[in-house]
Amino acid sequence: MRRVKGQNTTPELKVRKALTKLGARYRLHRADLPGKPDIVMAGRKLVIFVHGCFWHGHDCTRGARVPKANRDYWLGKVGRNRERDVTHRAALEAKGWRVETIWECDLKDASTLEARLKALLA
Repeated sequence: MRRVKGQNTTPELKVRKALTKLGARYRLHRADLPGKPDIVMAGRKLVIFVHGCFWHGHDCTRGARVPKANRDYWLGKVGRNRERDVTHRAALEAKGWRVETIWECDLKDASTLEARLKALLA
């Protein structure tokens, strides 16, 4: 697990590249906000979390998969990640931020991702 990165992951880089292509300006990993969001657009009061489906328990096929080895550990870990995500989202919304989550499986179709990001920036 030492090789699993928490920042600058491939899905996150794809979203950042799409945002840059759209001309959006953003900050990365602001530590003063709950959850240290991946992408922060302070002028728009918008934060974007880019979540890996497995690590955050998404309801897609990749996220629903539970490893056979050490099953109890993984169920607990993903459960804690989901609880933490809900807590951070609520704290950010209480401070007046718009919170958007982009899942790893959403990145398969670049045109859909671009349309979604355009809608967020509008």
